[in-house]
Amino acid sequence: MEAPSTLSNHYFTRRPTSKKKEGIIKGRLRGHNWEFYTSSGVFSRKKIDNGTRLLIESMILPEEGVILDLGCGYGPIGIVAARINSKLEVLMTDINERATKLASRNVKRNKVGNVQVLQGNLYEPVKAKKFKAILTNPPISAGIHKVVTPIIEGSIEYLESGGSLQLVVQSNKGGKTLSKLMQNTYSNIKVISRGSGFRVLRSIKQ
Repeated sequence: MEAPSTLSNHYFTRRPTSKKKEGIIKGRLRGHNWEFYTSSGVFSRKKIDNGTRLLIESMILPEEGVILDLGCGYGPIGIVAARINSKLEVLMTDINERATKLASRNVKRNKVGNVQVLQGNLYEPVKAKKFKAILTNPPISAGIHKVVTPIIEGSIEYLESGGSLQLVVQSNKGGKTLSKLMQNTYSNIKVISRGSGFRVLRSIKQ
C-alpha cells in the first residue's frame, strides 16, 4: 500500500519533500544513555516522544528469536531492544527512506550489531518472516483506517504462536477504537503500561 499522496510532506511517506535539517537528541532509556541522529521529515525529530518512551520502558521482550520494530522512524525502539537482549535478532522497518537511513546510522552510533534496517511500507519488507514480538508506535496521523488498522489486522499473520503485538496508543486519539480492534483480532488484550495520556497494549497470538 503506497502512502497517501496527501501525505507527501508527512513523515509517513517514502520520500519526504521537506528540506533536510539534521540534529542529535539524547535520552536515557532502560537505564542506558543514548544518542540518536534525527532530521526534519521524520517523526518527533526534536525529542523522544512520550508514546515511544512509554513503549520502550514497558516493552516485554522474548528471551531469544526475531522481533520487529514496525515503523521504526530513526530507530529508538528497535535499537534499545537490541541492546537489552543481544540474543534477539531485531528487524526495523519504515516506509520513510530518510528515517531508515537515520536508523542505520543510529545502529552504528549506539554500537548494536543484532539489527537489520529495511525500507518499505508496513509488512512489505518482511513478507517471509515470523516474529516473537512486533513493537510499534503507529502513525495515527496518517489515518487509523488506512494505516493503523492494516498494522493490527496484518500482525497476526506475522507472529509465531505465543508471539505478541505491543502497540502504544494515545487515549484521546483513537485509543478505544484500536483497543477494540486488537481485542477482535486476537481475542485478548492487556494494558501493560500507562502514562502521559498514552497506553501500551499487548495482545498474544494463541
